[in-house]
Amino acid sequence: MSDPSAPDAASGLPGEPTEAAPGRHRVIGTPPPARARMMLGERAGDGAAGDGTLPAPRELPADPPNPRRARQAERLVAALFILSALASIGFIAAYVGLEVHSVDATLRSNLALGFSMGVAFLAMAVGFTIWVRNIMPPVELTEERHPLASTPEDRAAFKQTFTEGAETSQFTKRPLLRRTLIAATLPLAAAPIVLLRDMGPLPGTYLRHTVWRKGMRLLTYGANTPISPAEFSSPGEMITVVPDGYQDDPDALALATTIIIKFQPGVLQPPTVMNWTVDNIVAYSKICTHVGCPVALYEQTTHKILCPCHQSTFDAPRGAQVLFGPAPRPLPQLPLTTDAQGYLVAASDFHEPVGPSFWERG
Repeated sequence: MSDPSAPDAASGLPGEPTEAAPGRHRVIGTPPPARARMMLGERAGDGAAGDGTLPAPRELPADPPNPRRARQAERLVAALFILSALASIGFIAAYVGLEVHSVDATLRSNLALGFSMGVAFLAMAVGFTIWVRNIMPPVELTEERHPLASTPEDRAAFKQTFTEGAETSQFTKRPLLRRTLIAATLPLAAAPIVLLRDMGPLPGTYLRHTVWRKGMRLLTYGANTPISPAEFSSPGEMITVVPDGYQDDPDALALATTIIIKFQPGVLQPPTVMNWTVDNIVAYSKICTHVGCPVALYEQTTHKILCPCHQSTFDAPRGAQVLFGPAPRPLPQLPLTTDAQGYLVAASDFHEPVGPSFWERG
């Protein structure tokens, strides 16, 4: 007979940690088996160090009361998690693949996105509900308040409760649930990344420039016809113009829309750049430098350009300097000249960024 007090290969020397049983492995979401890697140490008398004492009784049951029902619920929950994963993948596919260049296409895209994401969240929520109600054992616990500084006994009790809770949740015992839950979570977590990525790259220097180029004709907004200085002969008149070739491009017009004003001789004064005018016609950006509203009003008698959004007022004969309101800087002036046919054209792009001042950071 062997000496019961002598150590064997399975238990090791007294006081030394025992090795894990062959074939056992750690499951995601559970504490590591090696005591050297545990955040909470063992205490004497908890039955884990071979001191002869019995472990503390379990507070939580390890398995559900109805195993057959739990197995049926497990398959149902796994199916719901798979459905959630497919719906999340469908959301990403719909967001990437469906066009939104028309009202009908946008409607179909919104329906597909809303339905797929709704199914993803609903399937996962129903799966968790069935998991808790049919797979996890029903337990009622009452926890008393304790001092903030935990005693070694409390830490050991927490460790035991955590381990038992991991077993009670069935997360470690049912790999099908664990794997399908991970499969449902990963596509759902990837969806926000796709949405953020679709915001596009940083603007770089895009906001510093417009589509105006040397020799590009000014077209009257709406009629889309070129204009000559002779045709624009009434002093005090303001016309909205757009660059030739971009009259149907809303993205380009958001930066390039311009106003031209005709003055009587001698009215224009510095800081207006006189070399950028033609026959007392001056061109300014129509985008207010406050928050980008269109400066659509002009007072002929006072020569003031008004922004209707926040009442910023600009002095038209003097370089569109700010007279009143929250606009922080003048309206940029567009250099003008004429082409061989006598039509007004741009001599270059604006020499400074148009629109709100924060666009200058682009």
